[in-house]
Amino acid sequence: MNRREMMWLTGGALLSACTTPSGIASFGPVHWVGGPSLGRPKQEIYPALHNGEIWLTGGFVAENGRIIGPTNETVILNPETGEWRQGPGIPTPRHHPQLQSHNGKLYALGGFQAISAEGMWQMQIGGWRLDEDGWNIIPEIPARIGEAVTASLSTGLHIAGGRTPIDDDNSVWEDHADTGHHFVLSGGSWERAAPLPTPRNSATGEVLNGNWHVVAGRTVEGGNSAAHEMYIPSEDRWEVLAPLPQAQGGLASGVIDGKLYAFGGEYFDNGGGVYPNCWVYDPARDSWSAGPDMLSPRHGLGGVTVGNRIYAIGGALQRGGIDTSALVEILTV
Repeated sequence: MNRREMMWLTGGALLSACTTPSGIASFGPVHWVGGPSLGRPKQEIYPALHNGEIWLTGGFVAENGRIIGPTNETVILNPETGEWRQGPGIPTPRHHPQLQSHNGKLYALGGFQAISAEGMWQMQIGGWRLDEDGWNIIPEIPARIGEAVTASLSTGLHIAGGRTPIDDDNSVWEDHADTGHHFVLSGGSWERAAPLPTPRNSATGEVLNGNWHVVAGRTVEGGNSAAHEMYIPSEDRWEVLAPLPQAQGGLASGVIDGKLYAFGGEYFDNGGGVYPNCWVYDPARDSWSAGPDMLSPRHGLGGVTVGNRIYAIGGALQRGGIDTSALVEILTV
């Protein structure tokens, strides 16, 4: 399914009642609306819902749309008031730090630091936990992982996939290769878990019915991926599920009414660009259908679910570091 089989009608109207080639009927009136701007353009971010608010730390910041470097800034959105406020910054500026709320605590994992203007991609092995007295160091992850996915599951705090250094070199993007590493933090130490079957970076992940879905992404050698795999924590194993209809890397996602919505991302062939597409996964049918295109297609953005709304935060309106944005838009019913 390479082209849209359903059209989103303007003005928030219902989707047409057509079906996809697989016979899946169109869904209800889910649509995009504008949200509260970040105030400062950021991309390559992994925000998280923590104690009912959206937390965002680190990432690349930009001036006049172009990246100037990573930040340690933390900002917090109160979804009820629609206002952002400053929070406690992480100890060191990083881009791609993974934020994840787990057992009432907020964690910032991995990411990259800039050691020079030419060495912006020094992958990190450590992270922090936000306690009452601020950010405190946690045990180091057994291997360096960047552009991975994280999840809070019944068995612990999980991180999987992404890229890892090829050898001792660790300062630029070309120093890294895809990995299927999968680690879980439980009881104060990291342990290995079943590896991600399709090693890849820049994927997105969501927890549905207690299981962890890792969707799409890209590989260093092969470009964008449509792979979709589900981790069952009680059995420490992965299942291969219906792939995303279109391979998209650098995307984000969220959950509405028990369905997974995956959107955005970038591509580099034919001059490159960003994807407007939003796809909807129904776990009951193991099938995808087309959702409403993004108002402002972006990559390197964050996706956070609050109730039955998905916040699409920041990112870049063009491929790479060009046209970094402070936009926030909300997928809602």
